[in-house]
Amino acid sequence: MKFILARKGRMTQVFEEDGRVNAGTVLTVSPNVITQVKTAAIDGYSAVQVGTDVQKVERLAKAQAGKAFKVLKEFRVENPGDFTVGSSIAADMFEQGETVVVAGTSKGKGFQGVVKRHGFHGGRRSHGQKHSEREAGSIGGGPGRAGGRVTLGMKMAGRMGGERVTVPNLKVLRVDAANNQIIVSGAVPGAVNSIVEIIAK
Repeated sequence: MKFILARKGRMTQVFEEDGRVNAGTVLTVSPNVITQVKTAAIDGYSAVQVGTDVQKVERLAKAQAGKAFKVLKEFRVENPGDFTVGSSIAADMFEQGETVVVAGTSKGKGFQGVVKRHGFHGGRRSHGQKHSEREAGSIGGGPGRAGGRVTLGMKMAGRMGGERVTVPNLKVLRVDAANNQIIVSGAVPGAVNSIVEIIAK
């Protein structure tokens, strides 16, 4: 199992030898350091904790000396004995053509109405419909339908975004070991400069 933490960058285009073009996202990897190895005998499960501080790479030496990282993530593994505390993980552990899973936190969009949040069409733009173009419409049920109550799970306005999103089956288009960059196909969740997890099984 391969895993690494990266920071989302811009989107770009990658041209294949046959002329096909693929949209991709550039993910920049700063040194990932294994800070803890958990075993089933001691912790009850097997996992590896990885720390990175992609904003201030110069703090890496202090972090290895025992200082705290800004970003810590834990990955479940089957063989924790394969990992050593203090060792680093770089972008070159991935290979071009591999299929990966990318997870991150989606952009927070604040409080949004039903049209943007759930894709409602709104009311008709006809005579007699006043200020109802983007309204949800009736939310309660009449007799025989939930007893006139608003049912649980009804799609309504509310906070949107800021949730963990996992995108599977993304292809590694390029691996630039010199610049510690990985280009994966398509779009990945999160805002530019946000932390994402890259996992290949």
